[in-house]
Amino acid sequence: MGLHRVLEPAGVLPQAAVRLDADPVIGPDEVRIAVERLNLDAASYRQLRTAHGGDGEAVRAEVLRIVGERGKMHNPVTGSGGMLVGTVAEVGPESPLGLKPGDRVATLVSLTLTPLAITDGLARWDGMSEQVPAEGHAILFARSIAAVLPDDLPVPLALAVMDVCGAPALTHRVVAGRPVPPRVAVLGAAGKSGSLALAAARRAGAAETVGLVPSQEEERRLVASGLADRVVRADARDPVAVAEALGAPADVTVVCVDVPGCEHGAVLGTAAGGTVVFFSMATSFPAAALGAEGLAADVTMLIGNGFVPGHAEMALDLLRSEPGVRALFEGRL
Repeated sequence: MGLHRVLEPAGVLPQAAVRLDADPVIGPDEVRIAVERLNLDAASYRQLRTAHGGDGEAVRAEVLRIVGERGKMHNPVTGSGGMLVGTVAEVGPESPLGLKPGDRVATLVSLTLTPLAITDGLARWDGMSEQVPAEGHAILFARSIAAVLPDDLPVPLALAVMDVCGAPALTHRVVAGRPVPPRVAVLGAAGKSGSLALAAARRAGAAETVGLVPSQEEERRLVASGLADRVVRADARDPVAVAEALGAPADVTVVCVDVPGCEHGAVLGTAAGGTVVFFSMATSFPAAALGAEGLAADVTMLIGNGFVPGHAEMALDLLRSEPGVRALFEGRL
């Protein structure tokens, strides 16, 4: 689990650590990755860019500072990180991950728990995108997850998909598990996780899919994708506006918005006995729980933890088989 890499505080798991040891010398069950590219999660990148007024150089310096001080990419404001792509450089003899030197892989665990060192000063990154060309190394533990990159997709596209591959898998599980085909609403539906969640909900047999977006441009793009039966526009931070835009409440609401303050709209827009799945790292879970209590809302709230067995394969299959998903991803890249 990487406990031996925790420098402070003692006794916590790597994700909760303030600082990790990113020493390149691996243990018998570890794997060292030669880093090629980081993918900052959407909430973290938005926060960094907003905090620095869109100054890419300042964003780059901040990321370097965080990694240098913490031994991992763990945004102290959002508490989130992202994931990375690289080539397997060395595999310990006791590693159970099935990787071998030379494999090009995407890590499917958060950068907030992955020991990381950057050696090129991020010289090829202008700070203006979530994807970060980088040189350095990262360490995977015995309980880490990684997937070998597919040969048929460009690396930036595969990385973008794998960054959010937990969303469609859990959405599919929740929708398929309902006794009656549910009405599904996705907030932030034109984004990466949102578009995949829509496609997964439809594949799982949703009675109706509704995509909520904040702008006319995103509405146009989502309508063109054909992923939602209905597309509506509202600020996801405005609970009343969300409920009015959705109309009849959803049985399943999936939150994929990368800004804070969307908890109450999701709860208000969900029917009694329904389920809200939070996939945004900008979510305040106290706000969600206390907001539901204050509204006397009988809803089940799930934290999308990013891992469901088979999640990477499902996400890649949706990208390959759904032209609307691929179009939205390529538009973002």
